[in-house]
Amino acid sequence: MNKEFDIIRRYFKKTVSNAILGIGDDAALIVPSSKTELAISMDTLVSGKHFFADTDPYKLGYKSLAVNLSDMAAMGAKPRWAMLSLTLPKILAEQNEVWLGDFSQGFFELAQTYQIELIGGDTTSGPLSICVQIIGEVAKGDALRRSGALVGDDIWVSGCLGDAALALCHEKQQMVLESDEIDYCLSALHMPTARIVLGQKLIGLAHSAIDISDGLMADLGHILSASNKAATIDLVLIPCSSVMQRVIQRPFALDCLLSGGDDYELCFTASKSKHKAIEVLSEELSLPLTCIGEIIQGEGLIVKDADGNEISMEKTGYDHFRS
Repeated sequence: MNKEFDIIRRYFKKTVSNAILGIGDDAALIVPSSKTELAISMDTLVSGKHFFADTDPYKLGYKSLAVNLSDMAAMGAKPRWAMLSLTLPKILAEQNEVWLGDFSQGFFELAQTYQIELIGGDTTSGPLSICVQIIGEVAKGDALRRSGALVGDDIWVSGCLGDAALALCHEKQQMVLESDEIDYCLSALHMPTARIVLGQKLIGLAHSAIDISDGLMADLGHILSASNKAATIDLVLIPCSSVMQRVIQRPFALDCLLSGGDDYELCFTASKSKHKAIEVLSEELSLPLTCIGEIIQGEGLIVKDADGNEISMEKTGYDHFRS
């Protein structure tokens, strides 16, 4: 039988070198680098709400950290430390050592990629949920924010949008994807790539940034609200994978592209004078960066189709409290 401190010791306690004190005391002790500010964020994933109960635990461990890394990317911060709180069903904690081993492996393999140390957290019994707090550093005054968008800025997004949401629609039997399509989309859903390097490279280029977790329309909307601006974007410019291009005419596909969420790409705004520099950055990182619209004066977000007509969308993004 696994007891609380046995679980912590066996699966999650690691030697730390970037913290003064890690797991094993009442609190961790860290010292930020000089001339930096701490960037701190937290995300909670709940079984049945944010992931299916039978999700591969390795991928779940990976994603639980990845979604937090995406927040660091949006701020241009370097992730340094993490804290993990697990609520585990009793039967899982006591009898499923494979689940715990695979979950911790997925978590720590991604953490090692970015030299992140797990320095604390909590374990308790109850319905399965995972809460991760991430702590990063950014040079004083350099953090990217949502509130910096300026009239005339270009609006950019990284990567491709909508594939994770397509996978979720397939899993919920709202639409049917072919085998090659579902494999690709499930990878986007379960193992997203946090754009850490891009975020750091955008310091000095971008005026504002956000990660796309709840859908393009919702998250770009947060930039507009924080910046007191409006925007227009062109549907035909939004970057799509070959899968999305093949299914875009199917029911739910447009919602997946514009408001599905779980993309974890970056949406950012930058002066038109930085257009060439951002194209060069795209080549440098081998990462598509696509200009999809413009910041304008006013309120709200206008999405235009190929003919320049405004598209009306009932759903604008993921709502944690939607019934």
